[in-house]
Amino acid sequence: MAHDRQKSLRIALVVFGIAFLLVYPLMFIWPSGWAWQPGQHEYEQMIVGIYATLGIFVLRASRNPEAHLSLIWFTVWSSVVHGGIMAVQANVDPKDRGHLPGDVAALFLVAIVLGVLTPRGVVSRPSGSA
Repeated sequence: MAHDRQKSLRIALVVFGIAFLLVYPLMFIWPSGWAWQPGQHEYEQMIVGIYATLGIFVLRASRNPEAHLSLIWFTVWSSVVHGGIMAVQANVDPKDRGHLPGDVAALFLVAIVLGVLTPRGVVSRPSGSA
């Protein structure tokens, strides 16, 4: 069972890593669900840069998840915080409600899936240590 869970975690990390790399195209394909603040390209560039970087590191973590638990847990908790803030913001302005089934739901999905699949209480040691 632990092997199946680790395999599922690896698959989830690959899927979410790729999804993070696709944030920019999603802003064009489904703007009401992914693009915030029309006309504020600086914001979009910042978010795309952060998520593209996270996507690359999440993909790297998929090779050996137990060696990257802090990154995975950062991804879980930052997704909860980011999704929670966006959920509140999406409910403040009716024109932003499209984000609830879009990026807000996606962030909570990332948090739930990775949170369920990621081992707890595992002490990972750096390579080469005894």
